[in-house]
Amino acid sequence: MLEGKEKRNSCFIGIGSNLGDPLSNCLDAIENVASLEQITLTKQSSLYKTEPVGFRDQDWFINGVIEVKTAYSPRTLLETFKVIEYEMGRKEGERWGPRVIDLDILFYGQEIIDEEGLVVPHPELHKRRFILVPLNEIAPYVIHPVFGISVQGLLGRLEDTSEVVPLDLGEYRDRILT
Repeated sequence: MLEGKEKRNSCFIGIGSNLGDPLSNCLDAIENVASLEQITLTKQSSLYKTEPVGFRDQDWFINGVIEVKTAYSPRTLLETFKVIEYEMGRKEGERWGPRVIDLDILFYGQEIIDEEGLVVPHPELHKRRFILVPLNEIAPYVIHPVFGISVQGLLGRLEDTSEVVPLDLGEYRDRILT
């Protein structure tokens, strides 16, 4: 459902995978999101190999962040991402566990949302290097609407020391927004 057709909100979306071919999964997810008629992909971070956080006994992840403009409501955007995840083979599993694909709404404009099944800004983003490093790459001056601190400021205060390593995309380079 398209709401507020003329008004398009800037949203930042976290993308991650550590099952199957995680790099290809992330690129496929970005292409799936970008192919939606009501979404315009405006920025894409580099992709990073990242150490698992929370449940650590699993393969490392590939993570990145995209910015999109959309007229979808936050709830419709979330439901749309759940369909993409399902179609790509995601199954419900352990919190912070392995996954084929994960699409998370990090920011939806400057809105603060706390509803059943939908919390925006993402409640963990300020604690996670694997989110803040790619988000800082494309949006260092975006202000976190709850804390009133820029992404760059959050990254500078971060206590998480997990590894986040930029990938050389090699043969996948042509699938990156430039």
